[in-house]
Amino acid sequence: MARGTGSGTDAKDSVDAVPGIGVGMLGYAFMGRAHANAYRTIPYMTRPPLVPRLVALAGRSEEKAAEAAQRYGFASYTTDWRDLLADDSVGMLDICGPNSVHAEASIAAAKSGRHVLCEKPLGRNAAESYEAWHAAQQARVKHMCAFNYRFVPAVRLAKEIIDAGDLGEIRHFRGRYLQESLADPDAPMRWRLSREIAGSGALGDLGSHVIDLARYLVGEVSAITGATRTFVPERPGGKVDVDDAFEAIVEFDGGAVGTVEASRFCIGRKNSFAWEINGSKGSIAFDLERLNELQVAFRNPGRTRTGDGFRTVLVSEAEHPFSQYWWPPGHVIGWEHTFIHEIHHFLSAVAENRLVGPHGATFEDGYRAAEICDAVLRSAASGSREQITYRGG
Repeated sequence: MARGTGSGTDAKDSVDAVPGIGVGMLGYAFMGRAHANAYRTIPYMTRPPLVPRLVALAGRSEEKAAEAAQRYGFASYTTDWRDLLADDSVGMLDICGPNSVHAEASIAAAKSGRHVLCEKPLGRNAAESYEAWHAAQQARVKHMCAFNYRFVPAVRLAKEIIDAGDLGEIRHFRGRYLQESLADPDAPMRWRLSREIAGSGALGDLGSHVIDLARYLVGEVSAITGATRTFVPERPGGKVDVDDAFEAIVEFDGGAVGTVEASRFCIGRKNSFAWEINGSKGSIAFDLERLNELQVAFRNPGRTRTGDGFRTVLVSEAEHPFSQYWWPPGHVIGWEHTFIHEIHHFLSAVAENRLVGPHGATFEDGYRAAEICDAVLRSAASGSREQITYRGG
């Protein structure tokens, strides 16, 4: 008979000694699976700030909700997300459903006194997003809009480089998020192609990530000039009334200029979220399809004709962001780990009563990203440059 070392019991006792928080989750599909994986991983990744207790999952289809709840490890399920807020054991609501429920569920969660984590976009437009932020502020609950790419180690290293002044004066930001997911014109209609449910198309789905990273790394956007296109206006099952792609020129408060774009019609691009930042002393570049790598280049005053060019940093060294949670140098991590970092950060903010920002995107960040997205749509409709203005809390 095999004998245990006792470490498993010690680990369980250690986790059991940590306070817990009941999680109610709205949604069970793509994002629900990513978030559930994070909740299951956090307790053995490190000593958690709070142990997530998976109380209940909500989804529209009873059959699918029941199956997902069992597979993900939730104790129960419901077809009405409001039931989650009627359960006193739920301490936070995690919203992973379609965009049309994001603001409504966030507002209800905040008013009930629950902490709330909501997938992006925070609302279908800036007005909905503002109401969600305002409700969370009034309720004094912790709130985070799930822009998970802030929690890529290479992105966080880029933030450290910029904040240290190593790039000097920031002059350019160029960001693009390209996929081929809708390149087939015969692909069927889905909720992401309906303005009533999604709010916008590639702009809110992918472009909001680019806009958030631009704000996080470079600073506030002051003006934007945009164009949108719908390449396939009708699909099997319905008419498309959102953008398939957008392009925009952005201006930042600090004086930098740049471009942002997103499209779901780029054959060969699976999930390419790429950006580059150029400063007076150097440049950095990143592509999500090479998630563990950051490209860096610094100006060499001793070279009169060329600089030293870009070099690749494998962001997995012991001194790099988030490395304390994972493997030895060179043992790279994956896309799913961004959600683990993100949710761990949120649980830490709840447990220690500290700010979610600046590294986590608050509902204010979600609102500001939505305001910029709305400005792109207005600019595309009018053909004019849009000055960005924000409402106060």
